[in-house]
Amino acid sequence: MQTTIDTAEVAKFEAMAAEWWDPNGKFKPLHMLNPCRLDYITAQVAAEFDRDLTGSKPFKGLRILDIGCGGGLLSEPMARLGADVVGADAAPRNIPVAQVHAAQEGLDIDYRHTTAEDMAAAGEQFDAILNMEVVEHVADPLAYLTACQHLLRPGGLMVCSTLNRNPKSYVMAIIGAEHVMRWLPKGTHDWRKFITPDELFALLRDAGLDPVDRKGFVFNPLGWSWSLSSRDLSVNYVTASIKRQV
Repeated sequence: MQTTIDTAEVAKFEAMAAEWWDPNGKFKPLHMLNPCRLDYITAQVAAEFDRDLTGSKPFKGLRILDIGCGGGLLSEPMARLGADVVGADAAPRNIPVAQVHAAQEGLDIDYRHTTAEDMAAAGEQFDAILNMEVVEHVADPLAYLTACQHLLRPGGLMVCSTLNRNPKSYVMAIIGAEHVMRWLPKGTHDWRKFITPDELFALLRDAGLDPVDRKGFVFNPLGWSWSLSSRDLSVNYVTASIKRQV
């Protein structure tokens, strides 16, 4: 079956696999961003499936796919909230790292070295997909998002985040994060593969999804923290979309 995997992109993250859970390591930007990502994800899932986040295990009964799961930074919180979680990654070295950490935390998460295309071909179905910081690394974004759409049950939710493509994102994500702050190894991102919000909405629609929301992730260098913004989508941003009912 045709794959959208970009082997060069996979190799970049595989080389960093052992550092996933080091908050001051190469994935420091994700650790800093994670609380903001989780706020958005949990709010969208709770709204779509009418769940009370103040209750115990509010996502119980929901099957959630964390595609491009890495070391499990999002899979683990979803499992703690009661979801049945599958964490999938195209980089094989990420999987044992995620498995070991989940076992240490006493969490039962189904981690797999696989792709969206292979899971779709196998007929897998999920209530929600977390598709965070992946689409800018694949060879064919539309084919990849279409495979994700096939993995969603009708009425299912996909949360997808990526990086905008403009001069500011080049300065912040490439020069700032990779060359000045050295948060990421040089060459982690290819600015030419960044996707504007309008482009992503068009791709999602072409893939058979209905975009329903988008927000920006905004970094405050003074407070050294991230927040959600309804207006500033200039660098990092996140979207929510729903699979059309048959």
